[in-house]
Amino acid sequence: MKILIAEDDAYIREGLMELLGQEGYETLPAADGKNALDLFIAERPQFVLLDIMMPGLDGYAVCREIRRLDASVPVIFISAKSEEIDRVLGLELGADDYIMKPFGTREVVARIRAVTRRCLAAANEGLKPAQRLLFGDLEVIPGELRGHRGPRTIDFSLRDVKILELLHRHRGRIVDRNTMFDQCWGQDYLPSSRTLDQHISKLRKLIEIDPQNPRIIRTVHGVGYRYEE
Repeated sequence: MKILIAEDDAYIREGLMELLGQEGYETLPAADGKNALDLFIAERPQFVLLDIMMPGLDGYAVCREIRRLDASVPVIFISAKSEEIDRVLGLELGADDYIMKPFGTREVVARIRAVTRRCLAAANEGLKPAQRLLFGDLEVIPGELRGHRGPRTIDFSLRDVKILELLHRHRGRIVDRNTMFDQCWGQDYLPSSRTLDQHISKLRKLIEIDPQNPRIIRTVHGVGYRYEE
């Protein structure tokens, strides 16, 4: 999923790019309102993070134009403006949420996941249920970025879901490390064994009953990973 990040503060913009890149999102950075609109028209991102106080066109003006072009794309305002009237105006313009600076990294990721789920649920209302992947007693719902094991609900990152979809699609077969990088990180990503191993370790803690003896994501030493039903 491509996320447009419109933020004139380079430190915040680059921090969001790094954070969301780690979560598996493709990012499109914009330093001002005009650049943000140009990128939106050219790239058609699936999500927009929008600062309010930017040079040239402010976030409100950008949001109005985005809503004219696309009424459904999720938009979250990120701003230091904390007055209630600012939040109300942002929501009335069609934003789906509003995050105040300073913010925590976990908050940003959690808000993006929550808004994504709401928008997907609205889009799928009246349609067939969202696709589900079964890994034994674990049910994964990619469109909701979450899964269930019994009464327990598990929240996933976008990259977690990409990995699980890839393993499920190739169940019984080995997914080599290069393929996993290409499919789940992107072909432009410079592979690092440590990066992959750390992510798999983190994912196993979420989905395996015993992470030390995994039954869903099995290591094929020197090659990659495999899921067997």
